[in-house]
Amino acid sequence: MRFFELVLLISITILPFCWKFLARKFNSYYLIAGLIVLILLQLVIEGYRWQLIPAYVLTLILVVRIRFANAENPFRFSVLSVSRSLGFLILLVPAWLLPLVLPVFELPEPRGPFSVGTNDIHLKTNRPEPITENPDDKRELMLKVWYPALAVDTPSETYVPGAGRDAFALKYGLPASALNYLDYVKTYAHPKAPFAEGRFPVLIFSHGYGSKATGYYALLSEIASRGYIVINMNHTYESLGTTFPDGSEVYFDYAWQQQIAADQMQTITPIQEAFRDSLSFDQRQKIVRDAVQDYFEGDIQERWVKDMQDVLDRLPQWNNTGFLKNKLNLEQIGVFGHSVGGGAAGRLSLFDSRIKAGANLDGIQWGTKIDTVFQKPFLYISADWPAEHEDLNAHIYNKKSTDYFYEAKLLNSGHPNFMDIPFMVPVPALAGTGSIDAEEGIEIVTDLVTRFFDFHLKKKPEANLQDFAKSSLLEFRVFKGDSI
Repeated sequence: MRFFELVLLISITILPFCWKFLARKFNSYYLIAGLIVLILLQLVIEGYRWQLIPAYVLTLILVVRIRFANAENPFRFSVLSVSRSLGFLILLVPAWLLPLVLPVFELPEPRGPFSVGTNDIHLKTNRPEPITENPDDKRELMLKVWYPALAVDTPSETYVPGAGRDAFALKYGLPASALNYLDYVKTYAHPKAPFAEGRFPVLIFSHGYGSKATGYYALLSEIASRGYIVINMNHTYESLGTTFPDGSEVYFDYAWQQQIAADQMQTITPIQEAFRDSLSFDQRQKIVRDAVQDYFEGDIQERWVKDMQDVLDRLPQWNNTGFLKNKLNLEQIGVFGHSVGGGAAGRLSLFDSRIKAGANLDGIQWGTKIDTVFQKPFLYISADWPAEHEDLNAHIYNKKSTDYFYEAKLLNSGHPNFMDIPFMVPVPALAGTGSIDAEEGIEIVTDLVTRFFDFHLKKKPEANLQDFAKSSLLEFRVFKGDSI
């Protein structure tokens, strides 16, 4: 919570109990002037936001009360006075709750040696668009590029602008203006900032299904500041929203989701029953094997793999012209993703030789991985899922890699802890996050991801990952040399 917001809330919480004493000691006009000045300071310096409307209303009530009530009269119990006090106390609940649950939050400042720049790429493919009804539609993608930049004094970019924000409001039945307070969130990314000197490894990042494609500022800003060019995918119609250069917006297609997800629970039910009946791991392995190759999210991941391969195909061209000219180290390409995007990153790592290392942040890798092994380094980080359900990736990653395979669990975390969600909604029960401190959690994840790519892409021997085994908030294991 910001400074003047906090002072305002404390003032309207305490003053109802002591304003008469203060008015007798000083002057009621000083109290009124103080409250008015406080609101003006909050509005001018920090800015209006709707979460403070209850606080603004209570301040107005206090001003009227102080102006017209007699400070010499002691409090007398009556139906009117008790009702008035009770109403004030009831209004205090949302006055505190709204700005606490939906704060103007602070993103962690990137710790790497570079500033962070961003730019957009509109990629038109020749592939048919499978999600729309028009057979002539071709797949189009918007990509956000995060990159190491020179320090600049230009304003940082707005947090999740455009369709991503509009669609987030739409998802919860809110007007788009309900998220205008996000304009006050400070980011550390500077649009079209000049590139830092040199060439940098390329990482392709794939987001979660139905999530804000760019809702990973804490994660991606940090990685870019460490010397990586991150190409942030936006899988059209399967992210919350996409804004194209002409200003048009498209949103997550809920009708398409219902169509492809119909009757899919019957694929998962045998897994749940086998786990409930306490079958052995080996007995459950065959059941899981059949399910993970049939479940509809495997088709999503295959579609996203094609999106990322379109990006891979264009990298040589982008390295010859445009803002990425001579900036891409095409011998050092990696991929990572979160949730469904993490599984897609694993699938791309499995089948595309241009990818030299991959990482999956808490995603199930549907498809055929269960029958084979990676031929390259791979990192899998999971949230701290409860033990009451089947760990599908324990089966899928039972055979790991002929190279290094790293397996980590971020303790006391939830699935959204890899996103900006724990900063945006700092209430674990509402956000689905764990009890781990949001900044500490994302710091562990970014350190692990960057050191993994430092070691396997940049070939830095000092970026040894064994130190993570000592972390009290991480379960960490290293494997090497599996075969089919």
